[in-house]
Amino acid sequence: MLSPHEFATLLLVQEAPNQVDMERQELDALLERQLVQLENLASGRQQWRLTASGDSTIKAFKRFS
Repeated sequence: MLSPHEFATLLLVQEAPNQVDMERQELDALLERQLVQLENLASGRQQWRLTASGDSTIKAFKRFS
């Protein structure tokens, strides 16, 4: 079960990954659950992105809300 903060962070990764603070505490839990991963960009920066499981989690929540 995701906390409200974890779910909000998951939505933020989906909608605005370049605006996610890399130090957000919730990212550790999402990474541990394999809902997000770090992507290495061509610019040399890193950015969070959803995994297939993360995307499925959001889709399932939207179906039931």
